[in-house]
Amino acid sequence: MTLAGEGNQSASRGSAGNQAALQDWSGMSPVEIQRRFRNIRESLAKAQLDALLVCGSQYSGFEGAIRYVSGFEIVHRHVYSLIPLDGEPCLVFPVEARWIGDKKKPWIREHVWAPIPGKWICDHAAARNWRRLGVHGMAHVMAVRDYAELSGGPCELVGFDAEFDLLRAVKSEDEIRAVRRSIAILMEGFRVLLEAYQPGRTEAEIMAPAVEKFFAGGAGPRMMNIVLSGTCGEAEAHFKVPGERRVNRDDLLLYSLEIAGPEGYWVEFSRAICGASLSTRTQRMADCYPDAMEAARRLMRDGEPVANVHRASAEIFARNGFALGHLSGHSIGTTMIEHPAIGEKSTAILRENMVLSFHPQVVDDKGEACLYTQDTYRVGQSEGECLARVPWKIFAGPEPGAENW
Repeated sequence: MTLAGEGNQSASRGSAGNQAALQDWSGMSPVEIQRRFRNIRESLAKAQLDALLVCGSQYSGFEGAIRYVSGFEIVHRHVYSLIPLDGEPCLVFPVEARWIGDKKKPWIREHVWAPIPGKWICDHAAARNWRRLGVHGMAHVMAVRDYAELSGGPCELVGFDAEFDLLRAVKSEDEIRAVRRSIAILMEGFRVLLEAYQPGRTEAEIMAPAVEKFFAGGAGPRMMNIVLSGTCGEAEAHFKVPGERRVNRDDLLLYSLEIAGPEGYWVEFSRAICGASLSTRTQRMADCYPDAMEAARRLMRDGEPVANVHRASAEIFARNGFALGHLSGHSIGTTMIEHPAIGEKSTAILRENMVLSFHPQVVDDKGEACLYTQDTYRVGQSEGECLARVPWKIFAGPEPGAENW
């Protein structure tokens, strides 16, 4: 990285050199990268915004927006990408993050290191007479010190979360390939998890071989592997980190496996594991699941209101006396949870090649026991495609034919 002279607020700026000589480390083609910036700028123009500020942090699931617009993989702390309606974009790092992360990888080549990124962005906007700045991640991702600077600056800050998520919701062929690669890594992890399942081991020991597969496959720190568990054929209705609790044969384990592969695309998957019979009420929940999941999948098609996907599943559970614990799913991409959500009040319309995580959690009327499943789908022209070729069933250990998942 060759450093240029000092910029505003003692911020250093750098460039990696010849654009034509760049190696694409992201797995995304130049055509795909150009498509993204074209869509972003069309959306900015429509909203009468001067620029878009994309916020990212190391927190798992919140780093993906930066990866999407720049190809940069956040290793620690936080980063911003500033994309003007006209002109070249730049990445803005806190000065203490200068040596964190591989700065050769991003396709955005202008890099700034600022003591307080929010002040640098504020001064940069003022110098260009910007009046309206769209922000993705203002409520949940932006550092407080940077918000304090920007909120007192010359630009109106315009929340742009839903708009940004919708413009990246329909995935390109490059992206769909990356999603399928993530799924392949996830399925290998689930296969070895089933091999590791054995009463007497801890929840963490059963999970550990899967995590090893995920990391070796390129997920790195981009994973969130949690569990619902309990005894006597039931799982308590709250997620937790797999820990030192030793598993009994009649325990119900619902590992929620959530990872992003080498290109940064998140996928999610869960199936029930139990070495004995389910409790009566959990079995009643299980009896509903195949029909509920299939009803939702059939409606994951181009032009369908996303709320109908939720209702198709929720109504089957309701007819059997069960309610869903929360929203039944969401769009997913380089950010773990993207707009739109899959819920009764969702207003978005599905388009072909959107990717959805569908994960209805059924909770009994006392809030004591639950059952959960999770699949990642591609929205199709006439129906959804479940990307994991794993049957819906209660697993009790290694599965014949699992190598073909």
